[in-house]
Amino acid sequence: MDNFLIPANSKRSMLIFGMFRKIDLAIFIAGGIGTFLLIFINSPQDLMDVLIDLLPLLVATAMVAPVPNQMNVWSFTVNVYSFLIHQRNYRWRGWCQSYGEETSEQKQ
Repeated sequence: MDNFLIPANSKRSMLIFGMFRKIDLAIFIAGGIGTFLLIFINSPQDLMDVLIDLLPLLVATAMVAPVPNQMNVWSFTVNVYSFLIHQRNYRWRGWCQSYGEETSEQKQ
């Protein structure tokens, strides 16, 4: 009787509310705080002001909303951000270029 059955949803039990990681909740809380500060600083007068004030919370909600293949979407977003932000410097020398000093024999 040493055989144990692991349920199919055992990974979900390690998540908060069965859906979220700690970073997801941190992003959502940061969006909520940003929205609260915008509403507090900029009292909305019309619909456009309300939409601008709610933008941080809407973006944070879209980032942490449980969608199918959420980890794939998150990884894709991180890769796109990394590709666009980090500087790339590619040096192509060609497959036939000599990497050492050229001698008079090689120049002929």
